[in-house]
Amino acid sequence: MFNTIPVSTTTTDSYSITIGADVLDQASVFMAERFNHQKVFMVVDEKVHKHHGNVLESKIGASFKRIIKYIVPSGEESKSFEQFSSILDMVLKEGVERSTPIVAIGGGVVGDLVGYVAASALRGVPLIHIPTTLLAMVDSSIGGKTGINHQTGKNLIGAFYQPEAVFADVRLLSTLEKKEWVNGLSEILKYGMIEDPEILETLYALTSGGDFGSPEDWIPVITKSAGIKTDVVSRDVKESGVREFLNFGHTFAHVIEKMGNYKTYSHGEAVFAGMIAALHMSNKVGAKIDPQLLMRFKNLYTFDLKQLGEDTQHFIELMLRDKKVKNSTIRLVLLKQTGAPFVQSFEEAGLIKESWHQVINVFN
Repeated sequence: MFNTIPVSTTTTDSYSITIGADVLDQASVFMAERFNHQKVFMVVDEKVHKHHGNVLESKIGASFKRIIKYIVPSGEESKSFEQFSSILDMVLKEGVERSTPIVAIGGGVVGDLVGYVAASALRGVPLIHIPTTLLAMVDSSIGGKTGINHQTGKNLIGAFYQPEAVFADVRLLSTLEKKEWVNGLSEILKYGMIEDPEILETLYALTSGGDFGSPEDWIPVITKSAGIKTDVVSRDVKESGVREFLNFGHTFAHVIEKMGNYKTYSHGEAVFAGMIAALHMSNKVGAKIDPQLLMRFKNLYTFDLKQLGEDTQHFIELMLRDKKVKNSTIRLVLLKQTGAPFVQSFEEAGLIKESWHQVINVFN
């Protein structure tokens, strides 16, 4: 069983996201029909390779005379210029052609990194995403954002580059660590807050037992979440309008990740905390949203924010480096109510500092 979501943008041909069990078979058929049979580049996260390497090579390599593999060390540190340069060097030395596909297999780190390689090699070669984390299935593999981090901030170097297809096989989630399930949970919670509050109730039912159940149980909510992001990015490919709404909680989150040197806090943990702060701000500027919509999920998160300290002025300075800043003014996605996001600019930092104190107290 699988679901297919068509994606159409203003800058590329349409492509599809296929979600379900045994979707790797669909990926194999797609590549056999779409590409020549000379070679394929397979770039895979090391943990994914450890658990699923044999089946992945079997499915992907079935239609090609040669499969060229690169294993990316797991972790945010790999979203670097060094790894980008290393993969690009391999691709070019192995004689990539404009019809040679590159398959990105892993979570958001691998997807963003390899997507940037595909966008850069020969000014663009075919890219296939096979996301292997919940977060990547509902967020990072969709929309064409690619890139790497810089020492001054996250995702500051990159390009918009759409894939040929996305294949999300939920059976690859069977070996996912609890922390990675929580990462993905945060992004799905975001969709519930900005678009469809029913998602929040679905997630509460799926996680109320303290675990995440069977991957197959998540197919409907993954499909719904991917559909929301697909609809948004199809209308706003390069984040000049409604796509900004997908950043709910993220301006706070990027500071938290940066303060933890991209090691202490995962993206999902930072986003969850960031949404708590953004919800607090929303209520301060006029909304009346029950904080328990998010706080009832707090027991699934085990991090604290003690390492951040109390220097909220420093947090403001880091927020001003965010790529969404305009005219040195911090822009935040807030909510009028659940399902009704808007963007507000803040020239004064007082309310933002108050929200920082609020979220630090919640997670101390």
